[in-house]
Amino acid sequence: METLKNRILKDGHALNESVLKVDSFLNHGVDAKLMQEIGTTFKEHFENHGITKIFTIESSGIAPTVMTALQMELPMVTLKKQTSKILSGDVYQTTVHSFTKAVDYELTLSKKFISPEDNILIIDDFLAYGEAAQGAIRLVEEAGAKVAGIGIVIEKSFQPGRKNLEDKGYEVYSLARVSKLGKDIIEFVEE
Repeated sequence: METLKNRILKDGHALNESVLKVDSFLNHGVDAKLMQEIGTTFKEHFENHGITKIFTIESSGIAPTVMTALQMELPMVTLKKQTSKILSGDVYQTTVHSFTKAVDYELTLSKKFISPEDNILIIDDFLAYGEAAQGAIRLVEEAGAKVAGIGIVIEKSFQPGRKNLEDKGYEVYSLARVSKLGKDIIEFVEE
């Protein structure tokens, strides 16, 4: 997606070989018009996959997922990272390791938001090692539902996330695939 790549080059900041900061338009400040275009692109790619619901992980994946759900006219569900007193009892949970933050967290899905008949599209802001996506997949499959595909806004292609997911048979569709990061260096996979 050229618009996204251009925005990453213009406003993204590569802090080092693994951290790409895009907080001015994706996950702190949010460019709604860009999110709308991202939603359109995901809709066009996944519209014939028989999707029944769209899942994301709080919080950075919410904006692109809302726009995708709006355009596909489908329900959206946010998987929770934070434990909550009101989210107790009938939940699916799995532990996910965040390499970015160097912590483990409990990913939680209320059982009332999924059924075995569901065909789920998972959308996330970044794909690096694939831990978050694999956690979401575990919750979906524990409920007896299926994963229709995984939509990623920015993929760090030099890390093993895509390979890990594709090796397990999941379709991964990324809008911007970064091939190299370094201090003030951002390069994309040639496609």
